[in-house]
Amino acid sequence: MTKMRWVFACFLLCATAAVTQEHYTEGPVWRVTLVKVKPAQMDAYLTSLRQATKPLLEEEKRTGVIVDYKVFLKETNSSPQDWDIALAVEYKNHAAMDGLTAKGEAARDKIMGGKQQAQQLAEKRQEIREVVSSELLQEIMLK
Repeated sequence: MTKMRWVFACFLLCATAAVTQEHYTEGPVWRVTLVKVKPAQMDAYLTSLRQATKPLLEEEKRTGVIVDYKVFLKETNSSPQDWDIALAVEYKNHAAMDGLTAKGEAARDKIMGGKQQAQQLAEKRQEIREVVSSELLQEIMLK
């Protein structure tokens, strides 16, 4: 009977995947990070993004590590704990994220000069912002 349950479970999983794929095709994968900037620190945070993050992301884009990136400024707040800035990084697919740490470190070392400088930047950013969440999203195109 256990073997029969396993076969049935596999059948349901395959059937569910087939029905899901009927509705959409998979697009790129996005890493979206929601950030809450501390009071009176927006200028400092945007300066940091422009001076440090943008060159790094541009290098990753140039070398094909990422497809694109976007920065969003939230114009509405539903609570005092709400996020202010969304950073979205686009990858071609899940496979493009294989070996991402090594690729990111290579870009970081080229742009920022190494791990120590990146750690110093991360410490400074902790003083001016809080990461609310970081999500991995699969973009889909409806059929």
